[in-house]
Amino acid sequence: MRTLVISDIHANLNALQAVLADAGEVEQVWFLGDVVGYGPDPNECVEILENLPNLQALMGNHDAALMGYISIDRFNREAAQAIEVQSLIVTQKTIDFLELLRIKIELPDLTLVHGSPRNPIWEYVLSPAAARVNLEHVETYGCLIGHSHVPMIFYENEDGFIRTLLPESGDRWKPQGRFLLNPGSVGQPRDYDPRASYVIWDDEEETWGFKRVAYEIEPVQDRIMALGIPPRQAARLWIGT
Repeated sequence: MRTLVISDIHANLNALQAVLADAGEVEQVWFLGDVVGYGPDPNECVEILENLPNLQALMGNHDAALMGYISIDRFNREAAQAIEVQSLIVTQKTIDFLELLRIKIELPDLTLVHGSPRNPIWEYVLSPAAARVNLEHVETYGCLIGHSHVPMIFYENEDGFIRTLLPESGDRWKPQGRFLLNPGSVGQPRDYDPRASYVIWDDEEETWGFKRVAYEIEPVQDRIMALGIPPRQAARLWIGT
């Protein structure tokens, strides 16, 4: 079975469409949170997302902020402004979808969260030290995380140390120890590669395949500017940061 693993769409319709076209046919989709925030197309992205096959979907911090579950005061000024703009254009259908998103999903061998196992909404896992602490909060073999917008793997090797991998597009990885895996961001990558990022889990081969795909950035930037979302959210799409 091929499973599409995506995170941090951030209302970027063009990027989401490019990922789905590039990924091809999949049997199920695991979405790790933040369908809204930053970008211009929250309603369109939700409409596509909710119709994907066998969807498992999480709530991210931007989703939670748009719903009023957490304060936008926790965000930087430009991120908060984007949420304020989106709050004026989201439909009831979008709100209904966001309301049903879960904080954590536990599958037989995997845990799914947006931020981290010990803080599913907000914590960034960016170092081996943070990964080790969070593995102590996971009972499953592996855990999928988003939030940082960087494709990354933390895994425990035979000597018990936590190692870090920064996969490139086309890399396929087969776990041999407990791990945390981040597929990167669909709509706003932050590893200086502007291409949308995603992962395919092949449970027959037991491999995680990392992929990047280019998309048309300028139309997204035009829509961001037209809505009055801070210009930085448009500019950063060019450089992937």
